[in-house]
Amino acid sequence: MTDQIAVNYDIRGPDLDVSTKCAILNIVWDSNFTTRSFSQDEFIGASYLRYYGEQCRNALHTQCFDGFITTHGDILSIIQQLKDINTTRAQLKNDLRNLRPQDSEVLLWESIDLAVRLWLMIDIGELKHGFVPGQKSLLWQHGPLKDVLERRFSTPPDISMRVVRVKLDRIFNARNLERIAGLQIIWTDNISDHLRLMVDDTRIAIYHHASSLEHHKDNPIFPPGFIEETLRTLSLLLPQYDKQSCKWFKAQQMKHGLDPRASATGHLTTEERQIENFSFWHDRLGILKQVFDEAEPSTIVQWWCDRRRRVQWYTFWVAATVL
Repeated sequence: MTDQIAVNYDIRGPDLDVSTKCAILNIVWDSNFTTRSFSQDEFIGASYLRYYGEQCRNALHTQCFDGFITTHGDILSIIQQLKDINTTRAQLKNDLRNLRPQDSEVLLWESIDLAVRLWLMIDIGELKHGFVPGQKSLLWQHGPLKDVLERRFSTPPDISMRVVRVKLDRIFNARNLERIAGLQIIWTDNISDHLRLMVDDTRIAIYHHASSLEHHKDNPIFPPGFIEETLRTLSLLLPQYDKQSCKWFKAQQMKHGLDPRASATGHLTTEERQIENFSFWHDRLGILKQVFDEAEPSTIVQWWCDRRRRVQWYTFWVAATVL
């Protein structure tokens, strides 16, 4: 079965066959998977394909999509058009209008937003059935999409935060954010929410789709260096050679269907963990580190795990033992 036949597979089908999975991943990621690739590893792109299916189902709940998006090829053809980074939103809409003159303006806009979500995993637009509580959607209204991403991800960090040299210690990882600082980890499919604190600084969003990031390394739609730095934040929070962290993430991965590549992106050296080495995520890391440093243990488990202040830890447990 060719890619063309595969993408003509009914988008309402309950399951994707291997050929359709290959076609989707090859178009979205510019990869070259074959059916043989899946015979060697049946879980290729599994976490992304789950996201892809959820986004398609959410869109199809909108009644006006019925009859417009019928096959995977309908939406993947828009993604292929998006890869011309100079294409404006208006140009895309006009191209779709020529193909579907009977469809409404709103439907054309929502189709473009859905294609962006599937291609880049960025919560963009206002799809009625695609809203996730706590997420902040981007709006693309004019000009090329690349300009929107430049504005969103290339905002210069607050200069005042660069006055003090901040080291992100080895203890500063996702496992300890949960067990020491008491933060609830929200595994997000929206890269724009990565490292964002939510709900009065009680939850932290972490984007886990490392496989998608690795396949977008050469994608010119993102600012230069953005993808590489995002992968380094995963190396920071999910250090590959920390056995306890890897064991913790494995449990999380099994529970939430996370991308297993998230904990296999490497391990940062002491010098690499300096906060000034992060530009795009500098501010969010700085705020997160402050929340982590200021967190005080409030449960017995947290008192046991929190050994950032050794003297305080020994004093507490000596007193507890005496009592």
